[in-house]
Amino acid sequence: MLYEKFYEEYTNQNGELKGRFTYNDNFNFAFDVLDELAKSSPDALALIHKSLHGHVTRFTFAQIAKESAKIANMLKADGIGKGDAVMLVMKRRYELWFVMMALHRLGAVAIPTSHMVTGEDIESRLIRANAKGIVILNDGYIVSEVSKVFENKELDAKVLKYNVGDELDGFKHLTKNAINFEDTIDRPDNKATDPMFYYFTSGTSGAPKCVVHNYTYPLCHIVTAKNWHGVVKGGVHLTVADSGWAKFVWGKMYGQWIMETTVLCYDYEQFYAEEMLSLLAEMKVTTFCAPPTIYKYLVREDITKYDLSSLVQVVSAGEHLPEPVANKFMKATGLEIREGFGQTETPCQIYTPVGCKQVAGSIGKASPVLNFKLVDEDNNEVKPGETGELCITKNEDGSIPIGIFSSYLDDKETYDQVWEGGIYHTNDRAYMNEEGYYFFVGRADDVIKSSGYRIGPSEVEDILLEHEAVKECAVTGYPSATRGELVKASIILEKGYEKTPELKRTLQDFVKSRTALYKYPRVIEFVDDLPRSTSGKISRRLIRDNDLKKASMK
Repeated sequence: MLYEKFYEEYTNQNGELKGRFTYNDNFNFAFDVLDELAKSSPDALALIHKSLHGHVTRFTFAQIAKESAKIANMLKADGIGKGDAVMLVMKRRYELWFVMMALHRLGAVAIPTSHMVTGEDIESRLIRANAKGIVILNDGYIVSEVSKVFENKELDAKVLKYNVGDELDGFKHLTKNAINFEDTIDRPDNKATDPMFYYFTSGTSGAPKCVVHNYTYPLCHIVTAKNWHGVVKGGVHLTVADSGWAKFVWGKMYGQWIMETTVLCYDYEQFYAEEMLSLLAEMKVTTFCAPPTIYKYLVREDITKYDLSSLVQVVSAGEHLPEPVANKFMKATGLEIREGFGQTETPCQIYTPVGCKQVAGSIGKASPVLNFKLVDEDNNEVKPGETGELCITKNEDGSIPIGIFSSYLDDKETYDQVWEGGIYHTNDRAYMNEEGYYFFVGRADDVIKSSGYRIGPSEVEDILLEHEAVKECAVTGYPSATRGELVKASIILEKGYEKTPELKRTLQDFVKSRTALYKYPRVIEFVDDLPRSTSGKISRRLIRDNDLKKASMK
């Protein structure tokens, strides 16, 4: 298979499964993978796209290779070339695959961007990235926000503007204008170490950091697709992810195509569990990846009504997967949800591999292409069972592992900070058991410090979610003059339950009966909604910030 050209697994002297990549100094996914597949398997399905209106379109590797070359030639004629950055605000349109491959063909830099960001966000990112172009979907909100950006006359004159969907005044239609260009293009003189992606990612404070990945980045996702997703040649894989996030390329492009499986994209506007289940059955999906939030809604449906006999592997990442949700899914389908863990700055770092049992509460075992340390505040390695910060070490030859970001754009100081002591600090806390399974405790900022105890919020959330009254919840630290922090639970109730003091006491007793006494939520707030990031994750940070403001005003 094609992946064997780039990736090899072996057992080291300690009996551990390890992996290594092989590639040329000028590796370029569009030429070395897409074009190779277009030659060897021209009629094999690369992409199945289901539109908002239910229209299904299928594209072969040969079709995507030709369409992307045409777009690349058009962009080149407009002056976009090696190293030029182009922002993509395209939701889940199939043209995204075309333009992404076109930018690779030019040695250019893609800036995938969420369609939920504001015009102010887009403007600041275009400026920071010194972007030369932007491609948007002709969609009401996107057009409205982008129009604000180009009130800046300097940007309006500098940035080339393209769109997909219906034609749009002031923009050049991407595919219609590419029709008459050649469907082949010469390889650029890019190096594998040249920048390929800029991902803007929010931290706990300050402006979003701009994560830079180079042209070797696609290779790390071989491991993601092969060992975690469990994709197979000729299978159909669906990852539920928006195109503005790194998780999109984890599951909708690189590793899957190198493994010669078909990618499925569902361009929905609003998520409905019954539609997703129907899609899995209709398209005979074989491997499926979704965040825990999706599974939470799927298990509320009668899954047994849907023919999911084609589905053989299911995984989850993005946030903690509650054990009750995993158990319900297992009962309905017979399939175990295997967890994975990573960051925008990295590939999938830790996961439960195909063929291994998902250990309750664990995020899995270390990727064979990465080496880890768990360290205390002084960078001293902790023992198994002890909580520490999860860190990634360099390779034996001193090089940075494939898939780990190469820099923060124009921010060497922050980059040097996360590599303090020669190891990459993830700012995530975890512990490892004697069998090599890792257990996520929380972001360093999420860990609750109460009366000298360190409490991971996920454990308390899992317990609360077992109670029939709790629909969703978030556990955070609440300011306390005597304890440092109290454990607080912000809870959305199921329909039919009233926000009463009696229910608060019932939930507190429920937690007390299932874990150490110091972990129960001394503060419970019933809410109608929880603050979320633009990726849909519950934001504990925003809850904490709001509570700190309230405390400071007392």
